[in-house]
Amino acid sequence: MTQEVLTSEKDGVLIVTINRPEAKNAMTKAAAEGIAAAMDHLDASDDLRVGIITGAGGTFCSGMDLKGFLRGETPSVKGRGFGGVVQAPPQKPLIAAVEGYALAGGLELMIACDLVVAHSGAKFGIPEAKRGLVAAAGGVMMLPDQIPERIAMELALTGDFIDAARAYELGLINTVSDAPALDGAMALAAKIAANGPLAVRVSKQVMKQSRGWSIEDRYNKQGELIAPVFTSADAREGAAAFAEKRAPNWTGK
Repeated sequence: MTQEVLTSEKDGVLIVTINRPEAKNAMTKAAAEGIAAAMDHLDASDDLRVGIITGAGGTFCSGMDLKGFLRGETPSVKGRGFGGVVQAPPQKPLIAAVEGYALAGGLELMIACDLVVAHSGAKFGIPEAKRGLVAAAGGVMMLPDQIPERIAMELALTGDFIDAARAYELGLINTVSDAPALDGAMALAAKIAANGPLAVRVSKQVMKQSRGWSIEDRYNKQGELIAPVFTSADAREGAAAFAEKRAPNWTGK
């Protein structure tokens, strides 16, 4: 049987590829479990700074595998959600490199990532209503947090797609390129990987968690999270490298 999720590592970046091109990378239980395992490896490895999720064969992910759904299969992992990641993303930055279609659960997988690089020919949508379903893997909850609510409502109720230019205009994606999306994602990942790993991880943590903090508690809660960063060896190394006009040697400590 073909391995449904492939992983490779390059320059501190973990590349996770959904490998079901014959099915437009529709998500299965096995693929979700493979992604969840890859995310565990990303967070556990000191050598890895950034993760990228992409799809084989020119498609990111077309959503839930409907044949599996009819067999009673759920393409999720307990505590992790759809694709093994939407409910529990990794602590480290995660980039979606989108070619072709990011639809239904594929869009939900994409918006669970921190950053998105898309090919100019990519298409996006949550067409579940066309199949009598609901975008329940975060689509109807998370999409209004990332684009204007009325546009998100339109996408959910009509099931229509938008193209990469429109997605960029709405702020749903970071970059549109005529080059392969993975190339752009690797370039973006290299910029992140060059920075202090503690600072990157905690910056992501504060940005994600602070949306639920009260105005009165924000700075106190932030202070609890960032204090270890400012007293870390990496903070001293960053200052020393700047003063000595050299690249920093991060240790993540």
